[in-house]
Amino acid sequence: MSDHVSKTPRPAPSAPSTSFNYPFAAAPDIIRSHQKDAYFEGVLMNHISDILRQLYGARFLHKWTAEASTFADLSYLALTTLIGNRTLGEEYCDIVQIEDDTLRLPSITRRAGYILTAILLPYSLNRLLPTFRARIRAKLERNLRRLSKDQQQFSRSYKFQSYILRHLAAITSPSPIHAATLTVFYFTGSYYQLSKRLWGLRYIFTKKIGESEARIGYEVLGVLLVLQIAVQSWIHLNSTVAEFSQPAHSANAHTGGTALLDSGVEVSLNENSFTSSNELLLDASTGAGSTINIERAMHTPVLSVPRVELKGDDVMAWIKGAQQRRCTLCLEDLKDPSATQCGHVFCWMCIGDWVREKPECPLCRRGCLAQHILPLRS
Repeated sequence: MSDHVSKTPRPAPSAPSTSFNYPFAAAPDIIRSHQKDAYFEGVLMNHISDILRQLYGARFLHKWTAEASTFADLSYLALTTLIGNRTLGEEYCDIVQIEDDTLRLPSITRRAGYILTAILLPYSLNRLLPTFRARIRAKLERNLRRLSKDQQQFSRSYKFQSYILRHLAAITSPSPIHAATLTVFYFTGSYYQLSKRLWGLRYIFTKKIGESEARIGYEVLGVLLVLQIAVQSWIHLNSTVAEFSQPAHSANAHTGGTALLDSGVEVSLNENSFTSSNELLLDASTGAGSTINIERAMHTPVLSVPRVELKGDDVMAWIKGAQQRRCTLCLEDLKDPSATQCGHVFCWMCIGDWVREKPECPLCRRGCLAQHILPLRS
């Protein structure tokens, strides 16, 4: 394919023929357009967040943040790309989207397919991958326990499944695909997103460019990204070879197996399986019986109501003022008030749900992890 898209109108009888050349957009223009669109999608998301917060409260908004963001992105592209209009970023950079094979404006099928793969597919993967990983991890751990009991730690099956278990998150992550797509884009300047490549959508300029104007690219960034991927792959390969060459007792230490507590809670003994233990303990699909098991295993009573609720002024009277005694997330009286490292106070459930999605203080944006939240007691 040539570097320009030509449009040659039929010449009039009294006028010579003229040719209009539309060059393909360069990488900087595509990135600038994408950033501009991301900015306006963020503005739309802020307006939707304000509406949801006023109608249903901050707790509802925090619970459905991912869905609200997906709806905002979907609405933005539906009001622009789906109906055949340019996005604000495309207008800002004077670029137009075309089909790479026909060099015409995209059909409704390609526009709709691009929106579905760019917005709904990543959202679906984010929702399904945690459950998929939990099932695969549980199956691998059962297989490794069975092979360990049969004294088959040296078998290929044992080593292969151990490798998959240790690197399950990386294997099922879409990040390598994004990195490869970005690397190819830096070298070619053709497709910034994988969905654009799947549906064959490219950009051209709508303004004439002089022959003396240089078309810069990001090949240097592509080289740096290739070097980064190569170094990471080499380090991973060396560590994998070292792990496979370890003796049996060292390999068995990696898996660790699981322990079954007298309460029926199965906890992983692998030092690198903290996430697996959390899923075994706190999986929402375990039903109502999980409360009793956790209570027995942790020797801590699990209450169905908050331990401390600031409804009356006599409860934690040292917290002065009605505004200070309300949670800024749910806008209700503080329930089990808990403080972050920066000193702001929220409900225990509110701030716990918040930092699991975004590990920072909702007010000052200072970094905050769940283990750093301190419940207040009078």
